Amino acid sequence: MEVALGFISSRWRILIIRDLLKGACRFSELQRSVRGISQKMLTSNLRAMADCGLVTRTAYAEVPPRVEYALTELGMSLSPVFAALESWGEEYKERVASQACGATEGK
Repeated sequence: MEVALGFISSRWRILIIRDLLKGACRFSELQRSVRGISQKMLTSNLRAMADCGLVTRTAYAEVPPRVEYALTELGMSLSPVFAALESWGEEYKERVASQACGATEGK
């Protein structure tokens, strides 16, 4: 577990991976999607994720230049982990909602 958490150790990386699991994204798309992240923080996290083999960066020789980020095969292998986290989050929200409804019924 310690090794896995080392790869996705920050809130930002988790959100970046969430978005890249849907497919390749441009920097500006990631910045819009990951609310609250600064340009510097996004750049830093993408570089670190590329260095550890989770993300690839592809620059296209176009005008204007276009750069896309995508998950590598290693990055995509996190898909079941994220699916399990999403499922747990949905179940948790349903439990909290049903408990909140039950608490107000007796009043």
